[in-house]
Amino acid sequence: MATFVTLDWIVIAGYFLLLFGVALWVMLKKNETAEDYFLAGRNVGWFMVGASIFASNIGSEHVVGLAGTGFKSGMPMAHFELHAWIVLLLGWVFLPFYARSGVFTMPEFLEKRFSPATRWFLSIFSLVGYVLTKVSVTIYAGGIVITTLLGIEFWQGALITVVLTGVYTIFGGMRAVVYTEAVQTVILIVGAASVTFIGLDKIGGWGNLKEIAGATHFNMWRPSSDPDFPWTGLVFGGSIVGIWYWCTDQYIVQRVLAARNIQQGRQGAIFGAALKLTPVFIFLVPGMIAYALTQTGQLQVEKSDQAFAAIMTQLLPAGMRGLVAAGLLAALMSSLASVFNSCSTLFTIDIYQKLFPATAQKKLINIGRIATVIIVILGIAWIPIMANISGVLYEYLQSVQSYIAPPITATFLLGLFWKRINKQGAMATLVGGFVLGMSRLVAELNKDSLTGLLHTWATINFLHFCVLLFVICVVICITVSLLTPKPSAEQIVGLTYGTLTAEQKAANKASYGWGEIVSSLVVLAIVIGILAYFTGG
Repeated sequence: MATFVTLDWIVIAGYFLLLFGVALWVMLKKNETAEDYFLAGRNVGWFMVGASIFASNIGSEHVVGLAGTGFKSGMPMAHFELHAWIVLLLGWVFLPFYARSGVFTMPEFLEKRFSPATRWFLSIFSLVGYVLTKVSVTIYAGGIVITTLLGIEFWQGALITVVLTGVYTIFGGMRAVVYTEAVQTVILIVGAASVTFIGLDKIGGWGNLKEIAGATHFNMWRPSSDPDFPWTGLVFGGSIVGIWYWCTDQYIVQRVLAARNIQQGRQGAIFGAALKLTPVFIFLVPGMIAYALTQTGQLQVEKSDQAFAAIMTQLLPAGMRGLVAAGLLAALMSSLASVFNSCSTLFTIDIYQKLFPATAQKKLINIGRIATVIIVILGIAWIPIMANISGVLYEYLQSVQSYIAPPITATFLLGLFWKRINKQGAMATLVGGFVLGMSRLVAELNKDSLTGLLHTWATINFLHFCVLLFVICVVICITVSLLTPKPSAEQIVGLTYGTLTAEQKAANKASYGWGEIVSSLVVLAIVIGILAYFTGG
């Protein structure tokens, strides 16, 4: 840790003091009801909602991985960071239905639209998925980041991270998570942006970066036959994963559900979409800068995933290194706090309260805290496993989103836009899609021993597989729904686009104005502009 000096440690200490000061202030506000604890009393403003959406999304593995991809391959992965348009869908298309239904969780919404069986399936599936993927991957990446920054053992770094984050999440609930994420968003963006600006200065500006990095690094669009980043997979498969993640996953949607009204929720989603435009320039571009600097001999990078850390440690001045390190810690802790809180909400509302509906509000809060403690313990239990996990399996964990997203995306989209979709179609889609997705994962792990159609099933690009599975899920959902009875009126009225009452339509229209429309169009224009600009340099 010779690269860190006293000023850097002062900045890092200042970050922790600020963070826990905010957390303590929030924790002193008592949580009287389950709504207070799990949804911050549904009283969160648009700035906090948008910042929380962004901070929840950006984990330390996100920062390190994006910069590494930028170093190695350039811009193709920017497609995923331009999902700002999908965050807009959350505010404009999905939120009105979620808000009207008054639900706490996404499984609860499925129960209202379809059946208790769909709620149980998504609840258990989401909980298991969070522990096996989100919690484990975040802790794995976080342990590496802490080890790099503080020079301590992996398990110690991971343990410190889990415990510190768990404390304020357990006692402060959703309100503590949202307020601390607002602080962490500012630190993360300022810290990461400084890497971009200083890196560009070292390389001699944007023009020099384009010339040294080359057209390939500046091209987002690769042929559909590209084994890693086919444009067809990125555009269509990426959109399917994006709609699942941004519009139907409890991890993200819980932020807009906590808004004080639908207008604040939509404005928060629009602000979150605007923030989502920044990773291209503060994470991906630094990776490309690191690549260019290695070409000129100004930087030493052993592995692509070390690109961000290399710029931070080798080029940044004292104090600024500490700020960037604080940003990495902020990314790690915010994403971990979000998954802890979401797991707690899913267990308490969708499982415990469902089994014991007469439970008092105070007891529900305590159950939520206990659930968070259990998730924290499960996270700690994962540390020795993640410490020894192979890089190959880590990649599988990253791509598993493409295998679980299609059935959920198909069920929500068809359920909102077509009133004929019923509970039998939804359940067949969720179960059938899950089985097919897991069969792909198993086949991929054993691909060397497979031949013929099974080998193709195991080796087709994971994003193309995502598109294929989505089409299969849509066919299953429509076919089964049409072959079984129509849903009842209470399952569709107000919960699908074809059944809104005149009063509901008027209320929805009154919830936005020209400000929301113009700002959304600006975000879309920026997305289109970036897509057009990065076409080969």
